[in-house]
Amino acid sequence: MDVAAVQRRTVGSLVAVQATGALGITIGIATSSLLARDLSGSEEMAGLAQTFQVLGTAVAAFLIARLMSRRGRRTGLVTGYLTAACGALLAVLAGTLGSITLLLVGMVLLGSASASNNAARYAATDLAAPAHKARALSVVVWATTLGAVVGPNLTGPAADVADALRVPELTGPFVFGALGTAAAALLAALLLRPDPLVLARQLSDDSSARVGQVPTAPSLGEVWKALRSHPLLVAATLGLAGAHATMVAVMVMTPLHMEHGGAELRVIGFVISFHVLGMFAFAPVAGWAADQWGRARLLVVGAGVLLLALLLSGLSPQGSSWQIFSGLFLLGLGWSISTIAASTLLAEHAPLEVRADVQGAADMTMSLAAAAASALAGVIVGTWGYGALNAYAAVLALAVLLAGVAGLRHARHH
Repeated sequence: MDVAAVQRRTVGSLVAVQATGALGITIGIATSSLLARDLSGSEEMAGLAQTFQVLGTAVAAFLIARLMSRRGRRTGLVTGYLTAACGALLAVLAGTLGSITLLLVGMVLLGSASASNNAARYAATDLAAPAHKARALSVVVWATTLGAVVGPNLTGPAADVADALRVPELTGPFVFGALGTAAAALLAALLLRPDPLVLARQLSDDSSARVGQVPTAPSLGEVWKALRSHPLLVAATLGLAGAHATMVAVMVMTPLHMEHGGAELRVIGFVISFHVLGMFAFAPVAGWAADQWGRARLLVVGAGVLLLALLLSGLSPQGSSWQIFSGLFLLGLGWSISTIAASTLLAEHAPLEVRADVQGAADMTMSLAAAAASALAGVIVGTWGYGALNAYAAVLALAVLLAGVAGLRHARHH
């Protein structure tokens, strides 16, 4: 079997899946906090929608990883995207019925879209050569650019769709999100053949995999033991958690910060698109740099970019400004650099027999950290303001720097 050819087809398939599935992740970013505020009647609760979505991502990351351990990447991705489609439809229903509870349930299910896209980046590394793992992973991350940048800019047309369907304007983006995630599930089912994780096991020394038996998922104790046993896996998990918590905490409250200054919904959507452009568009550059210069060094660079982003956005006035545009763009770029570096460390050092589970556990930790940061974000903005939120996020960004330094020290001694 030509493994290199299979790897190229796998990456191509994942690119199509990722670009489509990204609609489900980003299209509601600019409006979910506004919808939660309207349904709850409280600005302090505006961040709850994103918080519950991130919590849903955490739970889904773990469950999808367990499913992938037994049935492969394809089954896990299809299940995750279909769950997200159901969540998007529930968000529409919540807006129609005026139920904050139903919205939060929908956001939990919608979190499966992020978990699935996160798992897709790891799928790109299952058959990749060691020297090209970061590049393969980054190409799939980059593929999110199309759907992710287009998504928030569909806020305007989505309002027209909402009017046509006679549902609240802020629920329109979730209609598009349901369509995007359902399409991603279909593409994953049709294109991701052979399954990269299953094939990687068949090519390994795992005799049970070679004869086609369904592998037994490792116990939770085995997963956490494997995660804790390697210093670089610990550093990678810390880097993932710190970068994601930093990004989510600031991003989720930015629409409110801009709206308070009179920014229109379409302008807010454009800023979020610019932020998402930073998250994904330059991923291949980060992947190339990680392969050439080392993963730990890139984590340090990512931390520096995050801190610069927080300085700019923290100084931004309410409404639309060059500081919020540049700050949110750099926030996305710093997240991208840090996430690609940390994810590649996980792909390289997680043992094959528990690879999907270790990656899922790391992503769950990442999402739980972001959920906690997001929950506090609304309280901080409501009490002390948007500038204080960015100062709080700077503390979280220091975790990324600590992870990079720990990785560099490990590299020097090995």
